[in-house]
Amino acid sequence: MGIVHLDGVEKEYELGENIVRALRGTDLEIESGEFVAIMGPSGSGKSTLMNMVGALDKPTSGTVTVDEQDIAELSRSELAVLRSKKVGFVFQTFNLIPTMTALENVALPMLFRGVPKSERHERAAQLLERVELGDRIDHRPKELSGGQRQRVSISRALANDPDIILADEPTGNLDTETGDRIMSLLTELNSDGKTIVMVTHDPHDAEYADRIINIQDGVIVDSDEEDMT
Repeated sequence: MGIVHLDGVEKEYELGENIVRALRGTDLEIESGEFVAIMGPSGSGKSTLMNMVGALDKPTSGTVTVDEQDIAELSRSELAVLRSKKVGFVFQTFNLIPTMTALENVALPMLFRGVPKSERHERAAQLLERVELGDRIDHRPKELSGGQRQRVSISRALANDPDIILADEPTGNLDTETGDRIMSLLTELNSDGKTIVMVTHDPHDAEYADRIINIQDGVIVDSDEEDMT
């Protein structure tokens, strides 16, 4: 079984008097170390699928297994532990805390896991050095460019050394050159063994992936292997 496995997953939401079927019997397996891109039009179920992969939501029916754990059987606190250990999140809007420095933002996930201050600050500094922001550790988000903020976000996603990185439109607010730099960084992390699952509208970004999953109306319509040689 892969690091992520979905079997017959249905997800329904109540919207007023209506029932929205966001996922309709979805089957998916993601192997450890894969780089997967999820594509589809707005309202296709991309975000819901990512929420399942990241253990952010539970299915209405079917099973979602992350690192061999059925997320439907986990309590809220157990899900939080699973996410903090196994999954790092990168968002289009960065989601950095504006009053914190780059160092403090990156160190935050380690604070929640009880890592001592000196240790988490040392690791945060190392992660920022890796993304070429060692000279920006004391800068707050408003003092950084969009590309720099996204690199801080990626460093934060790596704070607890997760196996899976979920990237939701990671280049959506960036220019092409900066976006390519972010995609190259994600590719480097994948080469280091991280499993990358990325939602994107951009076919150019999707070309970096090993596999493209196309979803429409809550159904995976095809899954294409990319020739990365």
